[in-house]
Amino acid sequence: MPESPIRKLVPFAEEAKKKGVKVIHLNIGQPDIKTPKIALDAVKNNTIEVLEYSRTEGSEQYREKLAKYYAKHNILVSAKDIIVTTGGSEALSFAMGSIADPSDEIIIPEPFYANYNGFATAMGLKVIPVVSHIDTNFALPPIEEFEKLISPRTKAIVICNPGNPTGYLYSREEIQKLAKIVKNHDLFLVADEVYREFTYDGKEHYSILQEPGLEQHALIVDSVSKRYSMCGARIGCLVSKNSELIQTVLKFAQARLSPPTFAQIASEAALETPQSYFDEVKEEYVARRNLLIEELEKIEGVKIGRPQGAFYCIAELPIENSDDFAQWLLEDFRLNGETVMVAPAAGFYATEGLGKNQIRIAYVLDREQLKRAVRILKEALKSYIG
Repeated sequence: MPESPIRKLVPFAEEAKKKGVKVIHLNIGQPDIKTPKIALDAVKNNTIEVLEYSRTEGSEQYREKLAKYYAKHNILVSAKDIIVTTGGSEALSFAMGSIADPSDEIIIPEPFYANYNGFATAMGLKVIPVVSHIDTNFALPPIEEFEKLISPRTKAIVICNPGNPTGYLYSREEIQKLAKIVKNHDLFLVADEVYREFTYDGKEHYSILQEPGLEQHALIVDSVSKRYSMCGARIGCLVSKNSELIQTVLKFAQARLSPPTFAQIASEAALETPQSYFDEVKEEYVARRNLLIEELEKIEGVKIGRPQGAFYCIAELPIENSDDFAQWLLEDFRLNGETVMVAPAAGFYATEGLGKNQIRIAYVLDREQLKRAVRILKEALKSYIG
């Protein structure tokens, strides 16, 4: 199993904290945004006396409300098309296990969410990467590049939209091109859409389940973690109109019994969160993104991809090895008793050697902390290069 580039440096961060160092966490997508009160109150005020197993596919009431949520986003599905999972991570794992057998292949544009590598490894699948580049802001590679990689063992194309770690947002035209490929070659198209609400600069999210003719090919992975700042709830879901696929996913779900009951109660209540909550959160993330990019661009030799969604960006640094740099930051560098923790980007690539001089930054902290973190990075690079 591959290590997580996001979590593997945690022991070094904990050691620094024990020495009294303040560590500013840019490494993990844990928002500081408050969880909607309505979700927390649903758990606090609940009168359950026996905490029973829930249904394997998630409570019917929650799934029916989820279907109504999707309808608001022009995604027309019913409760029977949804299986509730223990986080989006489990949904991804179930998806890979259901659409492919050991030694089959899945094509993924890279850089991609590092755990896709982990889930694929666990299921015995081979990741076939399609490289996207920081110079083109991680735009989807030409469709011809995908077609070149399709083999008899190819079972799916997997995308994250908006993307982690790049913040790239796929356009309607790009989704339509991918739809054409999967239909021509009879593949699945898996879209991780957990950041659906967070799109910027007037751009809108276009779901693969909005595209006509993809009913038997499309599979959405979703989660409450980032949408409602409920990472600890561990509730996600898998959505598809392909009934045979859903029945296969259900077998994986039965093996783990059921998703957590209290977390479903919180997640169901969270669906009543008013639009004003998302409007405010989006406004805050746009301000954070703009400040982060503005400050990073002041550092000589740094190149930045401009996110159009989610809350991550990839920065290319004037160094050779970001793994070494990230560890050095935690072990040896201090500025006024502070340092920063970043995620080395090589772990977000499947192609050996790519991303070695890049880091992923999660702009999930308030603007003052972000500004301070970039100042620390700037001074750290001077010292490290020197």
